Amino acid sequence: METPLPQASAIAGWLERSAFYEERVGSRSYESNRFYHRLLRERYCFLVPPGAKALEIGCGLGDLLAAVRPVRGVGIDFSGKTIALARQRHPEIEFHVGDAGGRGIEEKFDYILLSDLINDLADVQNVFEKLQSMAHSDTRLVLNFLNTLWRPFLGMAEICGGKAPSPPQNWLSTDDVVNLLQLTGWETVKVEQRILWPINTPVIGNLLNRWLAPILSHLCLTIFIVARPKTAAPQEQQHRCSVVVPVRNEAGNIEAVVQRTPRLGLETELIFVEGHSSDDTWSEIQRVARAYPEAGIKALQQQGRGKGDAVREGFSAATGELLFILDGDLTVAPEELPKFYEIMRKGSAEFANGARLVYPMQQEAMRFLNMIANKLFGLAFSWLLGQRIKDTLCGTKVLWRRSYESIAKGRECFGDLDPFGDFDLLFGAARLNLRIADVPVRYAARTYGETNIRRWQHGWLLLRMVLLAARKLKFR
Repeated sequence: METPLPQASAIAGWLERSAFYEERVGSRSYESNRFYHRLLRERYCFLVPPGAKALEIGCGLGDLLAAVRPVRGVGIDFSGKTIALARQRHPEIEFHVGDAGGRGIEEKFDYILLSDLINDLADVQNVFEKLQSMAHSDTRLVLNFLNTLWRPFLGMAEICGGKAPSPPQNWLSTDDVVNLLQLTGWETVKVEQRILWPINTPVIGNLLNRWLAPILSHLCLTIFIVARPKTAAPQEQQHRCSVVVPVRNEAGNIEAVVQRTPRLGLETELIFVEGHSSDDTWSEIQRVARAYPEAGIKALQQQGRGKGDAVREGFSAATGELLFILDGDLTVAPEELPKFYEIMRKGSAEFANGARLVYPMQQEAMRFLNMIANKLFGLAFSWLLGQRIKDTLCGTKVLWRRSYESIAKGRECFGDLDPFGDFDLLFGAARLNLRIADVPVRYAARTYGETNIRRWQHGWLLLRMVLLAARKLKFR
């Protein structure tokens, strides 16, 4: 007997699975209302911002796709009967009968969703490759799959009727999936585990899924991965840049900032935001602006209070595609900025975050207790945001204008609690699933003035922000 060709075998498997789900279409409505699927929808609503253009592969009845409230939603499933029912339930969504590769779909989407699908695919790598044609440079692929630790328990639950029957499944580890994404041109942005208790049990369900799942993540049922396309920017592509410099009592540094800030990309504008100084910082900015007309200097007097507010006022006045923050104390050298520019231009990151805790520092650049606190806050926020962040309070940060506008639109976490603005930006970047990259910089001691940081007062604020972020990001 001849061995079937791989293509013929794949088609036969596709038809077999299609027939399996066609027979079960009558049970799909009941299964979609199960506690586990409600928890999945809640998590996808957190990972996918409303108003995005979204495609779901293996959409089933379309309940999850509708839950994320897309401005345009397209669902694909290989069961014709299921799609017919989905069209009745969600007439605002466009549904198609098709395979997991999305054949016939010519659009590009902001978000591509694969919920509990890769366990059911004959060739995961092939599907990941095909999805590239439906992604643009800012697309996010969001998927979830089952933790292999749960395999025996799910088998018993299926026998007992506590879980819907399923055809033979793939049991892929997180490393397997990350590797397949890497092989097919996707870069993993974040990995997280959720759902410790998939059964609707009053009190216990909330306790385990909200409060214990983030701590016992390796035991959770479902693994979520967010990935982005690995697209290389054209070598010749350049961008207009805006460098925002918040300053308060920094009169002795103003001219040095102008002299030392390199010209970046197509053009660079320098925006000073003066924050109620008690020295002659404001008059010095005006003098320097007149002395260096070629530097493209904008001068603003801050209306509000705090560095975070100064950065927001500066960004509002900026015209560049890339937005930079540079502290006016010059503890991070302006000469470091080209490194940030190249990382962003080449697409290696979508949010570049300075990291002062890599290279040796000058003596007295940072007090010992401040350094310990910075390291601890870095560890805490790395866990909270799902991406490695070594230094949360370095003042040098870079992001795209379009990303900042999305962060500003959804700004809701810290309110007026964050005087620095660093956490507001990092939290917003993580919520948008931006790829955050640490950029090591050398940290120098001040040569003029005194720090505006109040160790104990601001330390208490930082602790409060960690607790608030934990409640909104992890324990929800």
